[in-house]
Amino acid sequence: MSIEDDVRPPGHVLVVGASASGLTTLEALRRKGYKGRITVLGDEPHAPYDRPPLSKQVLSGAWEPERAALRTQDVLDGLDAEFVLGDPAVSLDTATRTVVTASGRELRADAIVIATGVRPRTLPGQEGLSGVHVLRTLDDSLALRKELLGASRVVVVGEGVLGSEISATARTLGLDVTLTGPLAAPMALQVGPLVAGVLGELHSERGVRLRLGAGVAGFTSEAGRVTGVRLTTDEELPADVVVVAIGAAPATEWLADSGLELDNGVVCDSRCRAGESIYAVGDVARWHHEHLGRLLRLENRTNATEQAMAVAAGILGDDRPYVPVPYFWTDQFDAKLQVHGFLPVDAEVDVVEGELAARRFVARYRSEGRVTGVLGWNMPKQARLRRQEIVDAPRAVP
Repeated sequence: MSIEDDVRPPGHVLVVGASASGLTTLEALRRKGYKGRITVLGDEPHAPYDRPPLSKQVLSGAWEPERAALRTQDVLDGLDAEFVLGDPAVSLDTATRTVVTASGRELRADAIVIATGVRPRTLPGQEGLSGVHVLRTLDDSLALRKELLGASRVVVVGEGVLGSEISATARTLGLDVTLTGPLAAPMALQVGPLVAGVLGELHSERGVRLRLGAGVAGFTSEAGRVTGVRLTTDEELPADVVVVAIGAAPATEWLADSGLELDNGVVCDSRCRAGESIYAVGDVARWHHEHLGRLLRLENRTNATEQAMAVAAGILGDDRPYVPVPYFWTDQFDAKLQVHGFLPVDAEVDVVEGELAARRFVARYRSEGRVTGVLGWNMPKQARLRRQEIVDAPRAVP
């Protein structure tokens, strides 16, 4: 789409957030013919980089950190945008569309795109304890890798996607790995009990110790350094390094006095608008999905880019709702899982291609007779083709 003749584009677009969704917003605006001023504000000092490799290729050492960069400097320069990096936003005045940064810089724009992502959740007693890590940023990944290379035992707290990926990566580095969390199997909340059980078998076979079904009561330590994790069952898991991967919260603290509606993210309409000429994209955005009839917030790489492209189009006058079929993937050991749609934990699941035992299959998820999602385990093409069943299903809340 090109800029319509009867639509006057904003003179200055400010993108707050310099990760995948922020960069994609910038690129999509330029690709659609926008010639105005664009400023990209980032809280980290790094140019935009990709996050999925941080728990896998970067953490394992298969990639040098520079390889995670989303674009070369030459490409970024060609976008004719001002990048203000290492200076977090601290407030937003919606009336004047002015963002104030930690250094005191004031940035005023005609349209603002909020792309500040999420921040890792932490556990009580974690702060200030050496050897306890989270993984969200490039610096987090490099710091964790440095410690893993000198460690022998690691405990990963959190059996979701990130915790499962970190456990697999640490095990391939030769560490003694224990994965703990309150659910019964790795990624049980994300893929349901059937596939989670197969994933648990894979981790166990590869040497990951599963201590699941119990919460964390606290840490054990000596001289300010973590020595283990204490579970609610009173069991203690010894560790040289602990990684806390218990989810993330939308980075909206800086918007507390903005007047925007904040409820598990920046609340938006079906066009991802949070206010007059103010939009939100990526992990921080909670928008009205018209096909589902409810608010939705997604934390995955695909949504970060697709939503950014939709918002760029909206800024330039393309008035249509954002109604994606969600998609995410995860790589653990030799398993590559691709997920399309929604996988309710209570869904009916049947294997429609391949075999569970062979660990090469496509599983279809139904809720109230409606296909809501498909999962491919080492069958990406077949899973992608089955995605059409989700698109063709009657619209209803999964």
